[in-house]
Amino acid sequence: MPNPIPTRTEPKPLIVIVEDEMELAELISLHLEKAGMRTQVCNRANHAFKFLKANFANLVLLDVTLPDQSGFALIESLKAADITVPVIFVTGNVEETSKIKGLDLGGDDYVTKPFSYAELVARIRAVLRRAESNTDLNVTKNVKISDAPFEFCGATVTPVRLEISFPGDKVQKIGRKELGILAYLNSHQGEVITRKALIHSVWGLHADVRSRSLDQYIVKVRDLFSAHGIELSAFRTVHGIGYIFDPRGVSKEGR
Repeated sequence: MPNPIPTRTEPKPLIVIVEDEMELAELISLHLEKAGMRTQVCNRANHAFKFLKANFANLVLLDVTLPDQSGFALIESLKAADITVPVIFVTGNVEETSKIKGLDLGGDDYVTKPFSYAELVARIRAVLRRAESNTDLNVTKNVKISDAPFEFCGATVTPVRLEISFPGDKVQKIGRKELGILAYLNSHQGEVITRKALIHSVWGLHADVRSRSLDQYIVKVRDLFSAHGIELSAFRTVHGIGYIFDPRGVSKEGR
């Protein structure tokens, strides 16, 4: 008798609960785990920031009033550190000005205490669905298929088709990571780009990508242009730091 094919289970989303009231935080955690989610409780803004800097999370439930820092300040700190994560404010502050500020800062929803746990779960699921649909268009972290075509050293890059067109009507498919690298270089012309910044922009902040992997993709980009008679002399290595793309010749950095 053949062995049954194991069913694939979907990974449980990780929800970070930033709440200094321990009893409430534990109750929220209990209800979310019953609803099929994983949780991480942080009682201070600084704890949450450190956790999110080192770990991926699907969503943050964020109180506005915390002992060490406001929830508003935390969301600004996350943005400054390029940590992108959906946020639902869960707070006792019912003032309209507070709600408007939270949403203007990038919050995805604003729930006031007291609340129904069933409604909270439903709101979390709604935000997770929106977040998932928003990333469906992503080719890499920094490029969407809806992005407009752009020129790069005499070639035209078209994200929607993952294509690059060279002089003489020669069209070739391009890999996602190579596209992400070209897009980042194009948007940072004349700037010294660290290897870490390039990796984070294309692969994501929490990606486990080593410099050697980046080197391999850089070689692919150079070989792609070289095969069509274009030498990327404007794309130079800055030893010990990273790279610079300087088509206008405004910098002396790099070899």
